[in-house]
Amino acid sequence: MKIICTHIVPEEVGRIRIQEYAVGIFPTLPSRKKVKKAIVDGFVLVDGMVAKTAHWVKPGQRIELLEPEEIFTRPVKAYEMDLEVVYEDDHIAVVNKPGGIPVSGNQFRTIQNTLHLNLKESSEPDALTVFRPVHRLDGPTCGLLLIAKTATSVMELGQQFEKRLVKKRYRAVVIGEVNAQGRIETLIEEKPAVSEYRLVRTVRSIRNKYLSMVDLFPHTGRTHQLRIHMAGLDHPILGDKIYGVEGEIMKGKGLFLCAAGLSFTHPFTRESVDLNIETPYKFGRFMDMEQKRWERMNADTAPKDY
Repeated sequence: MKIICTHIVPEEVGRIRIQEYAVGIFPTLPSRKKVKKAIVDGFVLVDGMVAKTAHWVKPGQRIELLEPEEIFTRPVKAYEMDLEVVYEDDHIAVVNKPGGIPVSGNQFRTIQNTLHLNLKESSEPDALTVFRPVHRLDGPTCGLLLIAKTATSVMELGQQFEKRLVKKRYRAVVIGEVNAQGRIETLIEEKPAVSEYRLVRTVRSIRNKYLSMVDLFPHTGRTHQLRIHMAGLDHPILGDKIYGVEGEIMKGKGLFLCAAGLSFTHPFTRESVDLNIETPYKFGRFMDMEQKRWERMNADTAPKDY
């Protein structure tokens, strides 16, 4: 295992057990619960020996944190795929995740298994052996995915997400004619969930009467939140196999949902980072085709002047 953080106990420290003392000395262990789990799992060393929760800390001791191998182990085989890297430095990276590929999991074909082929190694002292996505994107969803390259970045970005300081903008094509803007506060699994939407444009559709392109802004992070909220308004996202309308799933088209904007504070420089990408070509193309089909059909059936 790799040592990712080292701490030397200062002289002024009094009698205290490591379970209490170690809270906050390592970026990834900000709480007593996380410290205890790391100690029990054998990831904390004291002077080179595996620590015990009952260990009393003494001045001058060297406390080290190991990188958990079962979480950050590179796959034996790498999944070869070219990712669009939108932003990268020694601390973080942001990639444009393709739709249809899960971020992580037991499958071989994941974003996690291809990151080390697309990103540069970090030279920071707390660099992670394996880069870590710090938030979720559903498998069918495409767009901006934030990656931590250091232990400090994992902790800092995690706290930003917990405090809801990270701002995300999604763009979607939904079925139906949508209001200019709105706010949704429907519970998801008995937990508060808040989303806002803003209309971008609407077109006519022979199959659906209308299709609308919208920007979506989740203020909470519930699983499938935007998909559930839009379906609850009777405007399901086009191509949604779970919450969409039966018979309206188009084979080979995928889900028309893209994480198009991401704003956060850089975990090292503390500067604001505001990233935006263009949505996939198919979003606008499909809407344009639907509008033209509707216009052609209505032109054929409109009364003619002789």
